[in-house]
Amino acid sequence: MPAPKHATKHVNGIIVHQTGGSTAASSLSSYKNAGASGAHFLIDRDGAVYQTASMYKKTWHVGKLKARCVVEQRCTPVELAALKKFNPAAEHKQESAKPAPSRYPSNDDSIGIELVGKVLANGVYEAVTSDQNSSVAWLVSEIQKTLRVPVTEVFRYPDVSRKNPSEAQTATW
Repeated sequence: MPAPKHATKHVNGIIVHQTGGSTAASSLSSYKNAGASGAHFLIDRDGAVYQTASMYKKTWHVGKLKARCVVEQRCTPVELAALKKFNPAAEHKQESAKPAPSRYPSNDDSIGIELVGKVLANGVYEAVTSDQNSSVAWLVSEIQKTLRVPVTEVFRYPDVSRKNPSEAQTATW
């Protein structure tokens, strides 16, 4: 059987997100919109887990990648020179050309897990529930075992891309 269009050939990481909405129904509905982003799994506030895409299908859940070498303090002089001017598109292009795990996991090679959670009036995401944390811990563990994803390759979305730093801040796995 041929691989599906936009297939993920090898999973190198897991990215944990929060939806920004307050219900699973609103997220599931938004995934149906043309050009919508999405993830492979959605975890409701009560801990219910929904698989929304095959783990072998590419989903659009990661934005422009940050330079992993900066965080890990291992950039080459050439990389540092290229990063001197703030240019997220150029940084993403530079990172995308690298093999994993020299770069963060991307849409092409990661599993996305969304936790239902809205952004509060102060711009901070609401806390993840204990039921969600139990489910995300179980799900991450199962994906790691099944697809041989090392614990070093599981990230919160703001770690790998430019996003609200409070997203999934209270998630544990």
